[in-house]
Amino acid sequence: MSVTVLYFAVLREAAGVSEEQLPVPGSLSMLYAALQEQYGFKHAQNQLRVACNGAFCDWRYQPVDGDVIAFIPPVSGG
Repeated sequence: MSVTVLYFAVLREAAGVSEEQLPVPGSLSMLYAALQEQYGFKHAQNQLRVACNGAFCDWRYQPVDGDVIAFIPPVSGG
């Protein structure tokens, strides 16, 4: 059982990949904390948006097998 995690912008640069398959996590917070430790992400959880299956979701969402999870950092532009 797994989820697909998508990375964007600085998170993609830090991870070195745009997506990966990972075991279903206990929670989105636990997943991000593990990835932050593994890849050295600089953004705190409260600085990100999270999306599940193409729609923004709450950090309390419980991931299930087959979910697509995206962590979205703040974006600037002009």
